[in-house]
Amino acid sequence: MLKTVEIYTDGACSGNPGKGGWCAILMYGGREKVLSGGEAETTNNRMEVYAAIAGLNALKEKCKVALYSDSAYLVNAIEQHWLEGWKRNDFRTADKKPVKNKDLWLELSALLDKHDVTFIKVKGHADNENNNRCDKYARAEISKL
Repeated sequence: MLKTVEIYTDGACSGNPGKGGWCAILMYGGREKVLSGGEAETTNNRMEVYAAIAGLNALKEKCKVALYSDSAYLVNAIEQHWLEGWKRNDFRTADKKPVKNKDLWLELSALLDKHDVTFIKVKGHADNENNNRCDKYARAEISKL
């Protein structure tokens, strides 16, 4: 039986592009692990996807994961099967333009093959305590740059 893990993620940017931060909070069996980091020149969308990658990368074995994010970009890419379409179309959009952040989508795709992940969209900057904590950590990373 797979372990069930909750992962809350968020990305933030000061300027877009600009300084960016990300955070992933992993919860399992009453314990939690907080991961965070930043980049000097990035975008909000890159930080959102990177937070999910960092959270999934931290898992040491195959898990059942509920991944919570306030990013429509991230959640819709999975739940509305955009990523599947991009892979079929050699990472081109419907209007034949290159998909942005291909490197991150490839990395995330490989991690999704390893785990049983469900993406759950949460409202940003609202009443989800763990999403708000992620935002706080991600913004703190920006201030370190």
